[in-house]
This record gives sequence, C-alpha cells and structure tokens, in this order.
Amino acid sequence: MKRKIENQLLQWKNDPARKPLILWGARQVGKTWSIREFGRTYFQKTVYISFYNNRRISDIFEMDYNINRIIKALEIELHVSITPSDTLLVFDEIQGAPKAVEALKYFCEDAREYAVIAAGSLLGVALHQGISFPVGKVDELRLYPMSFQEFLWAMNEEALAGYLEDINNPEINLFRERYIELLKQYYVIGGMPEVVDNFRMNHDYDQVRELQLSVLRQYEGDFGKHVNPAELPRIRMVWQSLPVQLAKENKKFFFGHIKKGARSKDYETAIQWLQDSGLIYKVNKVSAPLLPLRAYADLSSYKIYMLDTGLLGALGELDWRTILEGNHAFVEFKGALTEQYVLQQLIAETPYRMYYYSTEKSAYEVDFLFQKNSGAVPLEVKAEENLKAKSLKMYVDKYHPAEAIRTSMSSYRKQDWLTNIPLWAIQSL
Repeated sequence: MKRKIENQLLQWKNDPARKPLILWGARQVGKTWSIREFGRTYFQKTVYISFYNNRRISDIFEMDYNINRIIKALEIELHVSITPSDTLLVFDEIQGAPKAVEALKYFCEDAREYAVIAAGSLLGVALHQGISFPVGKVDELRLYPMSFQEFLWAMNEEALAGYLEDINNPEINLFRERYIELLKQYYVIGGMPEVVDNFRMNHDYDQVRELQLSVLRQYEGDFGKHVNPAELPRIRMVWQSLPVQLAKENKKFFFGHIKKGARSKDYETAIQWLQDSGLIYKVNKVSAPLLPLRAYADLSSYKIYMLDTGLLGALGELDWRTILEGNHAFVEFKGALTEQYVLQQLIAETPYRMYYYSTEKSAYEVDFLFQKNSGAVPLEVKAEENLKAKSLKMYVDKYHPAEAIRTSMSSYRKQDWLTNIPLWAIQSL
C-alpha cells in the first residue's frame, strides 16, 4: 500500500549530509513494512536486524563503538555483505539494545557513508528510562496511522485522493456524497495498515473489528511487559477511560472519570507513558490566543485523543453500523469521533501543533487552535452539515483573527469571516 513516508525516506537517502535516521511511531502503524519496502525499492540489499529478544546481536554493540568492528561482526553473524554503496542497514526495535542507540552517534561521526534506519515502537518510553539519545547526530521522521488520503489510495480511489491536493478544485464538490461515504468507512476502519489492508481485500466490517480488538490487546500486553507493576493499574485506567472522556460535551480530561477522588499528580506518569509509546495525543489549552501559542499553554488543562479513530470506536464498543447508518442516540460520540479524525489528520499531514481555547468560565470553547505564519487560527469541528458556529463567532468577534476555519460535511466555501473546509479535505488547511 502506498504511504507518504516513502517520499520523505527517499529525500533522506539522497541527502548528501544525511545522518542515521530514526523512524518514530507506535506499534502497528507500519514502520517495519515501510522501511523494508523502501529498502526493496531503492537499495540492492537490505540487512534487517530486530533487537527484540536478540541477545546475540545486541552483544555486538556492547564492546565498543568501533563501527568497522561492528559492521564486520554483523556480517559474520548474519552471513551477509554490508557495503555502503548499496546496502540499507535496518535496526528495528532498537530500544531493546541501548548501546545500539548510542552507536548511532558514531555511525554519524565516523561512518556516515552507511545508510542506517533505526525504529522502535517503545523507543520513547526507553529514553525516559535512561537510554542515552544521540542528540544532533540523527535525522528523525515520524510515521502515523494511514491518513484519509492514504486510505483512498488503498481503496483504489486515486482520482478522489488526487483532488484533495487542491481544495479549490470544483471536482471535490461534485463527488461530495462519495467522499462522505468513504469518510464514514474511514471512521470505522481507521488507519492501522493491517486493518485497512484486510478491509481492502474482504470488505468485512466484522473482521475489521476483530483485528482492531487484536491491536488493542497487543497494546495492553505491552502495558504488562514494559511497565512498572505499581504504575500498571493507572495506565490501564487512563487508557480505558478515553472513550468516556471524549464522549463528554466538554472534552477536557477529567480525572474524576477515571476514579472518584483521582488527582492529576497520581496519573502524570501513566499519561506520559502512553504519550511516549505514541498511543495518545495530548492537546493543551491555551490561556490566551497570543503568539507564540506554546508560551501560553496551560499544562494542567488538556484533552487526550487516541492514536486512531478506528481503535477509538473499538475501545468504546461502538457498533460499526451506528457510524455507517446513523442513530438518534449517536450524537455526543459522533462529535468525539469527528474531533479524533480531524486531529489525527492534522498531526499526520500538517506541520502545526494543535491546542484548544476555552474561556476561564468555559462560556465557549474553540475545538482547536494552531499557529500559522504570524497568527493564531481557530478551528471549529462539526460532525454534520450544521453550519452554526456560535463559539467560533464569539471568538472571532473578540480576537479578530486573520483566518478562521470551520470543518464539516458541507462543501468548501469561503465566507466573509470564515472558511468552511470539508472534513474529507481538512489536511489542506
């Protein structure tokens, strides 16, 4: 399946000043497949090494950081020839070998001619546990679940995917109903590559849900394997509370929904672990829409979203028919699912860091706020065609931003004080 990361990997390969590359990303988002496919396409040889339960290979890095010795030892152990001109060297699950992480510095300083890509689904967690990171000595990319545009490619909808490159293309509006149909499918299926591939072949929503539940079980298995036993119950409680948190009208993370009397300081480590593993996105409130937004972030107030819209539906036990066919009781959670989708696309497809804005007494709230050029841009999310944007209008009247955006199931339109971007084209903002 086509992934946008391929173009970024190719740019890295062709960069004369390239350093060893670290590809970040949560488990099951397609890191290993993408790297190996990239190696198969653009290199004569790919030497793939997984450090997961691989003590023999890990020991090669324990002696010293002499790259010539390390390369020779890998050649002997793996019965391969590693030549800089045509070989991609892949270190997967590198968090399992702390010395291999540190060795990336010496690949950069002493042997930059080698093309090295390292990946690890729990590398972020490992760094917080004391592994030394080679700051300034590596290039970095991040892989997320498949975006809606990548999903369209997988569904053989190349033309519809292509139209999304230009929001002003009138063809987008002509195929509005088809986009809505496919978008609802994406809400159910999400962007986990194995799930998308299964649906592409079988078009069976029950199989989709089984695969999603399998992914969730793997994640929860990681909790047990890699977490301090004292912290494990808190991580599980935070994780299981996410659908409840997002179903509220006010989606600010509320610790009382985890456990009566729960306090933020008791769950900071649990939330940090989930962030480090790439399983959640944390969106902070800003106290004022002033630049730079980061300087006005309220670190004690935030919303937490999951990695993937399909996994959110599975964790929340939301029946896929409810999403595809609609249900009068499916109101609040529809908003949650739509916000999850929007944030997921913006994180994967744009360079913007997302915040949200709320008044001190929560008189109104803007779903997302991001810094673009020299201004703060408010973004309001609507699950359907409801074009009323009361909170957004109040914000605009007070702060007079140069740009204000609403995203909904309505077609693209530019009005005097805001622009409506269709949900299926939100990555174009």
